[in-house]
Amino acid sequence: MTNLTSTTPTAGAEGARAGRREWTALGVLMLPLLLVSMDVSVLYFATPAISADLHPSGTQQLWIFDIYGFVLAGLLMTMGSLGDRVGRRRLLLTGALAFGGASLLAAYANSAGTLIAARAVLGIGGATLMPSTMALLRTMFTDPGQRAKAIGLWSGVMTGGIALGSVMSGILVEHFWWGSVFLVNLPAMALLLVLGPVLLPESKDPDPGRFDWPSVPLSMAAVLPVIYGLKEIPSEGWHPLYVVSIAVGLLFAALFVHRQRTSASPLIPPALLRGHGFAPALVLNLVAALAMMGSAVFTTQYLQSVLGKSPLSAALWSLLPSVFIGLAGPVTAQLVQRGVNRGHVVAGGFAAMAAGFSMLALLGTDSLWLALAGAGVLACGMVAISSQLVDLAMSSAPVERAATASSLLETGTEFGGALGMAVLGSIGTAVYRHEMPSTAPAGARETLGDALATAAHLPGPAGESLIATAREAFTSGFRGAAIAGAVILVLAAVGAVLGLRSIEVGEK
Repeated sequence: MTNLTSTTPTAGAEGARAGRREWTALGVLMLPLLLVSMDVSVLYFATPAISADLHPSGTQQLWIFDIYGFVLAGLLMTMGSLGDRVGRRRLLLTGALAFGGASLLAAYANSAGTLIAARAVLGIGGATLMPSTMALLRTMFTDPGQRAKAIGLWSGVMTGGIALGSVMSGILVEHFWWGSVFLVNLPAMALLLVLGPVLLPESKDPDPGRFDWPSVPLSMAAVLPVIYGLKEIPSEGWHPLYVVSIAVGLLFAALFVHRQRTSASPLIPPALLRGHGFAPALVLNLVAALAMMGSAVFTTQYLQSVLGKSPLSAALWSLLPSVFIGLAGPVTAQLVQRGVNRGHVVAGGFAAMAAGFSMLALLGTDSLWLALAGAGVLACGMVAISSQLVDLAMSSAPVERAATASSLLETGTEFGGALGMAVLGSIGTAVYRHEMPSTAPAGARETLGDALATAAHLPGPAGESLIATAREAFTSGFRGAAIAGAVILVLAAVGAVLGLRSIEVGEK
């Protein structure tokens, strides 16, 4: 195994305890991580203003939303491998520069096409930032206990950023113009560009081999069609186009795997997946993301369309469970340091998420506090799981492949989120359609949103009756999806106990 080269003495010795410099650097690393996670949801409240100003077509509006996530997911593995070769700090700062420039372009975009292009570049920048932050964290915190705490904080920021993005979007759009949701990125990126070269160590694989360029389009062809199909199925159903899209993606995935197994210098070394504990962490992290994203889709609609909250009010209410998220990671790390088996801790996180889903399975059409409590328990369980699985995977992977390992975890998270929307979303939709009476208007039997739109054009009593029926049907669908999610998570808890109980993470 090759040794990691580093330009910073403090990042050198394995097991050396990090000092004030490293913890300050962690705070700097949190900036891009927070912004990348926020950009997933930052357009939620800006869309009406963007539509009024730029007049995008329906297709363009969809691309304004989706292009960021698609480019991010498609390039994660490429950028992780690239970071290991050219240097994680160099790639991070390059990505920060691109992210800042694209934010400026998006803020002052004068056409839908320009905004779509800017969002695509934001996705490219995000794909460089996410693996680089985790890889640098791995090299800065070589003491297992400190690294576990740092990763716990990392997981909390990542989970909380998505909720914070929607709230910040609503506040900024209410007081400024829609472009302000992008300008908020600039001070943080400027601070990263100034402090990064001073505080962050440079590190890379000293003997990476040739970069496997043919694997880049293969990886994108494997990831993008599958995620596209999985994201469309909950709203559009099992249309042949989406099934074919998933099948095409899986075909390219097989070609990508073959390439990695036969290439002299693969983008993703197969030996990485054989690392002790890496594969179980990858799979379990995917399952946790499946549950988290599946629940978020329903919770957002429940707050707005069932309880009747305005978008901004719903976003503010959804921040309440986030208060406890920041504690989940560090508390979990303390349990492991005190000798609690990691498999049992991860299983406990899955059990907590299952308990959160069980609470959501009891919802009525007017259960605000129960919905928030269930979402809060779910989020805390997610952070506990993520912090431990990321620590396990990053500790198991060779340090010279830290960015590649991080990119695999993030790609798995993207797949898990899309799969959660497809599986749980399809269950909820099926229950909704079953519960809606055959006498209801055809459009209203499809989704709750369609039912509310249809009810707005009906006379008073008829419209109110349709709304009440649709809200009850949606809540029934939410309960059905929650039960399915709880079952999946209980099975995952058993899998965590069996798969992780004998794994002890050693320093690489």
